[in-house]
Amino acid sequence: MNPIQRQVLILTVILAAIMELIDISIVNVALSHMSGNLGATLEDTSWVITSYAIANVIIIPITSFLSAKLGRRNYYIGSILLFTFCSFMCGQASGIWMLVFFRFMQGIGGGALLSVSQVVVFEQFPKEKMGTASALFGIGVFIGPTIGPTLGGFITENYDWPWIFYINIPIGIVVACLCYVLLREPASKPLVHKVDWTGIALLAIGVGALQTVLERGEIDDWFEARYIVWLSVIAAFSLIYFVFWELKIDNPVVNLRVLKSKTLSIAAALTFITGLGMFTSIYLTPVVAQRLLNFSPTQTGLLLFPGAILALFALRISGLLLQKGTSPVLIIGGGFLLFIYFNWRMSGMTLNTSAAEITFTLIFRAIGMALLTVPLTALAVSSLEPKDIPQGAALNNMMRQLGGSFGISIVNTYLAHRLAAHRNELASHITADNVISMERINTYIRYFQQKGFGLADAHLRAMKVMENIVNKQSALLSYRDAFLLVGILFALALPLLVLAARQSNKKKVDLAAISDH
Repeated sequence: MNPIQRQVLILTVILAAIMELIDISIVNVALSHMSGNLGATLEDTSWVITSYAIANVIIIPITSFLSAKLGRRNYYIGSILLFTFCSFMCGQASGIWMLVFFRFMQGIGGGALLSVSQVVVFEQFPKEKMGTASALFGIGVFIGPTIGPTLGGFITENYDWPWIFYINIPIGIVVACLCYVLLREPASKPLVHKVDWTGIALLAIGVGALQTVLERGEIDDWFEARYIVWLSVIAAFSLIYFVFWELKIDNPVVNLRVLKSKTLSIAAALTFITGLGMFTSIYLTPVVAQRLLNFSPTQTGLLLFPGAILALFALRISGLLLQKGTSPVLIIGGGFLLFIYFNWRMSGMTLNTSAAEITFTLIFRAIGMALLTVPLTALAVSSLEPKDIPQGAALNNMMRQLGGSFGISIVNTYLAHRLAAHRNELASHITADNVISMERINTYIRYFQQKGFGLADAHLRAMKVMENIVNKQSALLSYRDAFLLVGILFALALPLLVLAARQSNKKKVDLAAISDH
């Protein structure tokens, strides 16, 4: 393969990974449109997100096995075609459950577009240039979730929701054709033994049940719903037995033995926290901008744009620091501190916070995430043998997705509790004994009387205005609390960096630099 073909292949598989990651969050801003168009409740429509997440987390850990069993080239191209076809069928869906089914199948196809893409990129570079590979793949990991809500909002606002799926079709066709021409099987093909059906079944049942609990628990009041209780028991039993089974047999579908690498284990834990921060921040920020600050989807997207541009430079800087011998742990620590600072600033926002101030704050998030992406991706596989890199990459990617699922679940539950607490606290001040609140109510009553309403109607409308103010302030305070919670979780994870530093020094991990590619 000549250098031009090699570069085209790298760009192609990164584009495939970006497409897969965009689809995780692109539908978030279109749920209400889907709900109205398909005649479904918003609760049922949320399964469009849940089904994709479940499929992703099930398939990602076994991509290494499927690549070996089916042939990596066949499996990868087949996954692209499945993803593309299901994107078309999602746009054609005439009912909510038809859409949910094809979103699940789209997620099955999308699993390979992340893990296999990463392995293909890594194979194009020698071991000493792993930092370059990590930086290039990190661009896709960072850009995908960041522009998903922005792109989804723009398409929904200017066209119609099916186009958030149709946009994948030309990209998928181009990627499939280029991979058909350029992608080859790895030089050393792993031996394929009999299929570990027990492991596949335990993983699918356990992860599917766990993901459903995480996605639906807050909506259905957690363990007050019997099916959540049963799914929690099933998830715990299946996953515990899955770990026991995979460590027991000789040829597991997911080789958990690679986690004997302490470097991979620590990197996976940090990746879990990073996924939690990445997905919760990109989930919370558009909601705050649109629901509380009344920004349009397009305006919300513009808030994220400057940070995304600067993050590309931060990825380059991260690679240059590695080239100069800077410890990856120091770079990761810098990313953590920047992200903690972002959450601290967001926890102090008000309803009068300007778009410029939010944009400035989001820059810290973007740069922090960019600094985390390169060293973490490289650190995860730095101590693995070439034959174990696909499995290590798959497990690390799964941890990022699980971190996002856990994070959004934790945040939603926390928001619900804090919203109720803040609302009760604020409402308790609206009494006849509170001079300030009574003056505010009387001001509204006089305003409505001047508009021609009688005293009774004016009083009723004034109380509704006060209720809206209380609800909006309660929501603001709860979102501020949520940002602060995520920042605290990142701060609590900082001790992991000490373990990573010790392991890095022990192994003398050499994560080389970004070269001019």
